[in-house]
Amino acid sequence: MNPIWAGAIAAAAGIAGGSMLRGELVRLSVPSGEPEQQACGNCAARLPDRPAFRCPHCGAWAGAPIGFEAVMAAVVGLLIARFGTQPAVAAFGYLGIVGVALTQIDIGVQRLPDRLTLPAYPALLILLALAAMIGQDWSAFARAVLGGLVAVAGYLLLSVASRGQLGGGDIKLAGLIGLVLGWLSWHTLAAGVVASFLLAAVASAVLLATRRISRTSKITFGPYLLGGAFIAMLASTATASR
Repeated sequence: MNPIWAGAIAAAAGIAGGSMLRGELVRLSVPSGEPEQQACGNCAARLPDRPAFRCPHCGAWAGAPIGFEAVMAAVVGLLIARFGTQPAVAAFGYLGIVGVALTQIDIGVQRLPDRLTLPAYPALLILLALAAMIGQDWSAFARAVLGGLVAVAGYLLLSVASRGQLGGGDIKLAGLIGLVLGWLSWHTLAAGVVASFLLAAVASAVLLATRRISRTSKITFGPYLLGGAFIAMLASTATASR
């Protein structure tokens, strides 16, 4: 795809995604089990139900100005640059946008809220089904569904084996990632899993060395899941339609 068009689409996706999700980020950026944030942190006015960048009462930004949209645009831009006009690029971009939001929340409050992960399942299935219809590649769709199931089952077993080091949110997120990486290939799915654990291992070693965490600390795994998936997608030699 032409770089100018790729950049324009990525910028539009970043702005649209940021507009839709900024309010949700503020509401959901609370520890698990606590009530959602309902008021502006600057003036305590009630947050609007409609998508908004700023508080309508005092004008304060909902979160850090521009940065959220810029990261979304960068992620979507790289995915468009890699997969161009292939039919599944919309599904990849959707996961990229949701993934940026989930990463910010998980880093902030160690939470992967169902309100973002669960609706992503039907959305991704619909987008991948449309991609299969356009590309006449139902085998890739079947592999995506199986990849999602395998990822959920695998991380569920890891959660049991690790005695809760992996939470329910990580398992649900793994299913979403399994859908997308499974569409590309089994090798890409396996590479995403390996990359996730490598990223987590390196980050944990650095945090331990700098005494930011202890050996008994529970790490936030969602960003590593998403980071590993992103690396595997960009490095994949598979095509989105075969």
